[in-house]
Amino acid sequence: MTEQKQKAKAGFFKSKYWRMLLVLIMGLLLFGAPYATYILHTHYTISTIVGFGAVFLGLLLMWYLIRTKVIS
Repeated sequence: MTEQKQKAKAGFFKSKYWRMLLVLIMGLLLFGAPYATYILHTHYTISTIVGFGAVFLGLLLMWYLIRTKVIS
């Protein structure tokens, strides 16, 4: 991809606020959500499913941010 196409594709990532917000959300999904399900003392199965789902979403967001070169 050329540099112009990458800049156009980045869209709302031009703002440092949005980039920082997405990185923080990624970190919370990866590290905070499984711990939060443990603290809530829900049923083990529900806690495990929600925890794995949050980690998966965090990894998916991290892959997207790396792919769009928001983080390197």
